[in-house]
Amino acid sequence: MKNNNDDHSQKSDSSKINEMRVTPASQKTGFLPRSLGRTFNKIKSDFSPQAEEQYIRNFQISRNRTRIAIRFLIMLIVVPLLTQYLSKQLLISPIVGRVRGENTPQIFLNEEMEEKALQELKFYEKQLRFESLLRKSPPISPEVVEVKVKEKAKEIAENFRQESQNAISNVFANLVSLIAFAFVIATSKREIVIVKSFIDDMIYGLSDSAKAFLIILFTDIFVGFHSPHGWEVILEGVAAHLGLPANRNAIFLFIATFPVILDTIFKYWIFRYLSRLSPSALATLKEMDE
Repeated sequence: MKNNNDDHSQKSDSSKINEMRVTPASQKTGFLPRSLGRTFNKIKSDFSPQAEEQYIRNFQISRNRTRIAIRFLIMLIVVPLLTQYLSKQLLISPIVGRVRGENTPQIFLNEEMEEKALQELKFYEKQLRFESLLRKSPPISPEVVEVKVKEKAKEIAENFRQESQNAISNVFANLVSLIAFAFVIATSKREIVIVKSFIDDMIYGLSDSAKAFLIILFTDIFVGFHSPHGWEVILEGVAAHLGLPANRNAIFLFIATFPVILDTIFKYWIFRYLSRLSPSALATLKEMDE
């Protein structure tokens, strides 16, 4: 009797999964425009005797699919961030601090950090002399300046030692976070199918004007005229996060290639899918782009 109940529960679970695996809207293409076929199918289903029951059933399936999709998307964001923070604070940072120690000779991870520290020290020395001139006090003796500069140098060295330790910890914490993200993806195949269907329905269910607006907004941000400045800020931030020198040649090479590839993918998607799924959205996109 127990086996029969288990088999019945497994069949019901599998049937629910199959119900939620709705065919993506991007694959619902044919010889006729998608809007015309959708209207015809809607009229046909409205006159069906089981229309009300089918409507309630579809609503429940859609609601469950939306809940699962939103919960999974939130988990994809929260789990890696939480793993990165906890692993860094509780495990990686103490180990890195113990390995490096306070007497480690390598304070700076790269020449850029050393140059930044030197500029900060020079600015402090000039500031001392400038404040002395503003107050109209007697000139500071070279001995006093040297003592204060040494104290400031120790403070700057300690700050950059902590920054170097933080950058090294970020590298290992990011690896742990990436492993956690991959684990979530590998163990959530059913949720991925549901999320893909949810995103397809949400994107392809938009109006033609909304589709054109989102496409123009997305392309202008990532592959538009002003996008190189944004990519430069992002890459410099990533380099500082990982303690790497911001190589200008590598950044410019990335900006010269990746946005071009991204733009090509967008154009191919518009030509391959958008022209068949929603010709009116393509016409609206061309008018807004002009």
